[in-house]
Amino acid sequence: MKKRELVILSIIYSLSLFIGISFLIKGDLSLVFNSLLLLIIPLIIGIYYILKYIVKKIEIKSNKKNNNKFFKIFDKHPFLVSIVILIICWLPYIIAYYPAILNHDAAFQIKQFLGIDNKYSYYVNLIDKNQIITNHHPVIHTLLLGSLVKLGMILGNDNIGFFFYSIIQILILSSTLSYSIKYAKDNKVSIYRRFNMLLIYSLVPVFPFYSMTAVKDVIYTCIIILYLIFIHKMINGDYKVSTCIKMVLISILLFLFRNNGIYVFFLSFIFLLLKNKNWKKVLIIFILILSLYKTYDKVILPYFKVTPTSVRETLSVPFQQTARYAKYYEKELTKEDIKTISKILDYEEIKSNYNPDLADPVKNTFNKDASKEDIKKYFKVWFKGLTKKPLVYIEATLNNTYGYFCPFKTSWYFYHKLASELKGDNIHYHYMRSTKNMRNTLKSYALIFPYIPVVGLLVNIAFNNWLILFYLFMFISKKKYRSIIYLMPAIVSILVCFASPANTYFRYAMPIIFSIPLITVLFKKDIDT
Repeated sequence: MKKRELVILSIIYSLSLFIGISFLIKGDLSLVFNSLLLLIIPLIIGIYYILKYIVKKIEIKSNKKNNNKFFKIFDKHPFLVSIVILIICWLPYIIAYYPAILNHDAAFQIKQFLGIDNKYSYYVNLIDKNQIITNHHPVIHTLLLGSLVKLGMILGNDNIGFFFYSIIQILILSSTLSYSIKYAKDNKVSIYRRFNMLLIYSLVPVFPFYSMTAVKDVIYTCIIILYLIFIHKMINGDYKVSTCIKMVLISILLFLFRNNGIYVFFLSFIFLLLKNKNWKKVLIIFILILSLYKTYDKVILPYFKVTPTSVRETLSVPFQQTARYAKYYEKELTKEDIKTISKILDYEEIKSNYNPDLADPVKNTFNKDASKEDIKKYFKVWFKGLTKKPLVYIEATLNNTYGYFCPFKTSWYFYHKLASELKGDNIHYHYMRSTKNMRNTLKSYALIFPYIPVVGLLVNIAFNNWLILFYLFMFISKKKYRSIIYLMPAIVSILVCFASPANTYFRYAMPIIFSIPLITVLFKKDIDT
């Protein structure tokens, strides 16, 4: 990496640390302003030399070979050996958390499928009151999860239905991770690096925990990893008919299993189109997927009376800025301003319940009956506040996102409790009493893991985001611009995190963290060649 890139990266990392620490301690930027000049220069210099050392280590090629019997079998059958080891290592979690770990959103999805009123049917004006499934959560995932739970009910054991879902998800995740190891072998990645991938997938607790967690992000993350692989194939010249067909299928699944998946496809294919000898094939896939997405979003979902997600889901950033302004600078607002805000949000509620790390208390007060004119007027008030107190808006956004770029911010990152949302709805979902001690042991290991020196960084959101930024700068420095394309799914996921309602929320960063092992070995291979 050139000196210029190292300096820029050192400055970015240093500012990230400064800003994050300031919000951790003070809840604003005051610490940055008070001590920036005193400490920033030594920090930049320190990070610069650390990065310089890392770059030198990365650029050393390794040609080690190994005659170990296990490695020979692993090398010969990478997919089969990997999936067997993963299932064996995950088995304690599968037994302990039978039938499934259910998060809050999944519980509401099940309610939607079963026709039970829930908060997501209240947040919007339904197209048809008899159809309470909305597109807030991917419809295909709601149907998959709900139908399997319903099957369990029909069979007379609700837990069996939940476990059917777990089996499917375990197989999808373990197969995807195993395929990523096989793909690494296909790209002549050393067996040591491939074995490290297997160790991470087997022993880092988030992988087995989320294999048992019935949440939409797990299958979506698997699709992201497969999408990354096929993007990598294309940028390396593989445009066979079979590859293009698989890419189309994966791209369809991308927007079916996550509403913002279309942005991953859009941005990566825009870059893929640039200076590409196979641009015609890429353009055909691009137009086809966008057409299918529009058909799904504007024709199929409305035909089945599925209500679109509320506009409030896209407005977490401005809503948080308004709430912070109202809390600390209410005197700057006129009565007319407050009246305009109140047509969109519950003014008194957002002022008193503003949470700097979470936008939900604010956006949950959104008036679903607000007109386009009301929203237009709100943004005029919002813009007036921006011109008067821009620092408030900056601090509101940074306070809601600094965990995505400051490694010192750690937070809860896995599910293990029973979802209380299903109580009283005649759904009999429970863990086995006999495995309580096993659950407590596994939970303790997972809680300790983020704080284990070095290896704990594997689940640190900001650290993983730093890695993506580092790889980006390395590719730019080495003029390997095409390699940047397979970073796009992770880059878009980072942008989604910054626009999200929650700070340091692991589910939003899951596509990055779960794909980092594959990205890392491909990155090292690309740098070496």
